[in-house]
Amino acid sequence: MVLCTMIKLFKVKEKQRELAESANGKPPGKKQSAGELRLHKDISELNLPKTCSISFPNGKDDLMNFEVTIRPDEGYYLGGTFVFSFQISPIYPHEAPKVKCKTKVYHPNIDLEGNVCLNILREDWKPVLNINTIIYGLYHLFTEPNHEDPLNHDAAAVLRDNPKMFESNVRRAMAGGKGQKAVHLRSSIYQSFCYKFETPPNFTGTDVTGKQKAVCQLSQ
Repeated sequence: MVLCTMIKLFKVKEKQRELAESANGKPPGKKQSAGELRLHKDISELNLPKTCSISFPNGKDDLMNFEVTIRPDEGYYLGGTFVFSFQISPIYPHEAPKVKCKTKVYHPNIDLEGNVCLNILREDWKPVLNINTIIYGLYHLFTEPNHEDPLNHDAAAVLRDNPKMFESNVRRAMAGGKGQKAVHLRSSIYQSFCYKFETPPNFTGTDVTGKQKAVCQLSQ
């Protein structure tokens, strides 16, 4: 309801601005792209759980860039707060939104640069999908992280081989990684600092030099 009111208010203000410019002899503002029109529709039809919210940091003049906040109420990431940025193309929905995680997180499907491995943002994207679908997909990553299609191979291997240890690592990461030794990870996917977490004795994932190729192929 709040989002519907927000979009309607933006439209009313835009119409008032156009009428004022017309009265002053100014040319009308630029016409909205198909992507903007479709995005307005998507946002007005959002039906999100209480654990998810959307905001527009740049205000009414930039609806094509917004943020979604997810606060999982179950699973490994219970109690965490994770912010995602959305960048919408002018040709949306024929091109999937570009989504990045702004919160550093220990997760098999999110790397330290914020890239997200979610199939509907890649090869399974279809124009019939919408923003609501993506947000639910992101929420699902926190309630059921997927070790079979990873970006962070270390985290995926721990989740697969020792879920209890994975849960402990997640808790340490969400607490700021206190007491953990920082290591510099270098790989074809990311170059960033992160905390070195415990791995099971029979760990078979990629090492810290990132010699193995990632399974998840992100679309550029």
